[in-house]
Amino acid sequence: MSGQGWSAARIADQLLWAESTVTAQTSILAEWDGLDLGTAYEAQDIALRIRVARGETITGVKLGVTSKAKQQQVGVDSPSTAWLTDAMILPIGEPVPLGRMIHTRAEPEIAFVMGRRLEGPGVSAATALAAVDHVVGAIELIDSRFSGYKFSMMDAVADNNSSGLYVTGPIAVRPESLDLGLEACLLEVDGEVVDSATGAAVHGHPAEALAFAANTLAERGLAIEPGWVVLTGGMTDAVPVCPGVGIAAHFTSLGTVTVTGVE
Repeated sequence: MSGQGWSAARIADQLLWAESTVTAQTSILAEWDGLDLGTAYEAQDIALRIRVARGETITGVKLGVTSKAKQQQVGVDSPSTAWLTDAMILPIGEPVPLGRMIHTRAEPEIAFVMGRRLEGPGVSAATALAAVDHVVGAIELIDSRFSGYKFSMMDAVADNNSSGLYVTGPIAVRPESLDLGLEACLLEVDGEVVDSATGAAVHGHPAEALAFAANTLAERGLAIEPGWVVLTGGMTDAVPVCPGVGIAAHFTSLGTVTVTGVE
């Protein structure tokens, strides 16, 4: 299609409107075949500047499509990065406000809290891990702005990797005390275990995902700052969050993180 009138700024405005009005829409790439990954990241960054201008504070970075299975599903061979802000934090014990979201899904993640600045290029997994202060378990509550979660990689990146909310667990562990590749998680829905995985599902190792984020951000002149949270990507498939349904992520060393949906 011609794509007349489309731009990174228009995409940012459109997706922020969809988020604020809880309105699903069709793929942007289906309307504008000129949407490429560079433009998608530009739209993502414009949307972040709008969020900050309206009072939100950047709290970190999130990775998407870190598992090989998900990469094959969307036809890519590497993850993508997006932004976290304080408006996306769900305090421990608070219910998931489903009325604010279009079609919420939950996925367990290993999260890093940074001790010092991490800037690419050339960051290795070992260098990345050395910049981490502590590790926590997390549940990310994703919420695509696209109907039925049907989108291209470029759509997803422009949509801030389907950002919604995130909750981090109360147990903080130093990274050198963990074997993150073997750190396991059982995903439970209303008392029934529905999936499981280890940290190796996350780009081979969560520290590799962190290094990827730092090196990718460096291509745009950006870095991961001290105190930021880095969500390293879903360990399992995401599960729908419904009213009254309890979801728990049980980690080997990082404790348990729970959420419950409410209208």
